[in-house]
Amino acid sequence: MRINFEILDLRAFLAVLETGSFHKAAEVLHLSQPALSRRIKNLEESLGAPLLERTTRRVAPSAVGRQLQPMLVRLIDELETTVLSMNETGNRQQGLVSIACVPTAAFYFLPRVIRQFREHHPQIRFRILDLSAREGLQSVASGETEFGISMLGSSDPDVNFTPLMEDPFVLACHRDHPLATRETLTWPDLAGYPLIGVSRHSGNRTILDNALAHANVRLDWFYEVNHLSTSLGLVEAGIGISVLPRLATPQTDHPLIVTRPITDPVVERTIGIVERRTGRLSPAAARFKSMLLESWGG
Repeated sequence: MRINFEILDLRAFLAVLETGSFHKAAEVLHLSQPALSRRIKNLEESLGAPLLERTTRRVAPSAVGRQLQPMLVRLIDELETTVLSMNETGNRQQGLVSIACVPTAAFYFLPRVIRQFREHHPQIRFRILDLSAREGLQSVASGETEFGISMLGSSDPDVNFTPLMEDPFVLACHRDHPLATRETLTWPDLAGYPLIGVSRHSGNRTILDNALAHANVRLDWFYEVNHLSTSLGLVEAGIGISVLPRLATPQTDHPLIVTRPITDPVVERTIGIVERRTGRLSPAAARFKSMLLESWGG
C-alpha cells in the first residue's frame, strides 16, 4: 500500500474524535468544514478503510479508527518532539518517553526513577498514563504507549514481560496503632482490627486473596475502596489498617504512617516491564528502560 496522506490529515481525524464534531474540529484547526471533510476522506482512501461513523447526532470512530487513534496520538507527539529537538542548539539529548504504569508504582516508585534519569537526560520529556494493569496492557498493545510498568503481561501473546522486582504486601497503620510497635507480623495478628481493602475487582486484591486462600488464611475486610491511595488516607485518619503492596506505601519516614512486613506466608506480586513483541522503542524510551533494568532488575 502506498502511503499518501499529510500530517494535517491525521490532525483532522484526531480533532474530530476529540471534539466529537466536524464543526468544532474545523474551528480548532482553522479550516472550513469542506476542507476538513476532504482531509478525512483523503486519509480514509489512503488507508483503505472508514475511520469515522457518522450519524445525524454524533461522530464516533469505526473499529479501525479506534485502533488507530492511540498510535497516532503518540506518533504525532513524538514527531513534534523530534522536530523541536532539531531546532535546538548543542548536543543535548531530547525525546519523549511515553509509558503506562500501574498507579501503585506511579505514586512513589516511578518519581524516584525519573528523578535519577533526569540527572543524565534533563531534556527528555515524559508522558505517563497511570492505568490499571489491564488498561495498561491494552495501552501498550495498541501502541498508545511504548512500554508499561505492570504486574501482568506474561500470559498475553502480544507483549513481552520482563520482571523487575518482587513487591511484597505489607501492613500500613497509624503510628499510634498497637501493631506499629511490632517489627514483623503474621496474618492472624490482623484479626480484630478494622481492615481496609481495595476492591475485589482489583488485580492486587486478586493476587492477595488467591495467595491467602492457598495458605488457608481468611481476612475480614471492614472497608473497601477503589484506590490504594484512598486506603492510605483512611490509615492516616486512624480509621483502620490496610494491607497493600510495599511500592504503594511511603518510601521514606512518614509523619503518620508506618509499614510492617507480614509473614507466614509472605505474599508478593511481580512488577515488571511490558512491551509489544513486534515494537521498537524510541531512543529515549530505550534509555529509560535500561535504567529501570539496571537499577531494579539487576
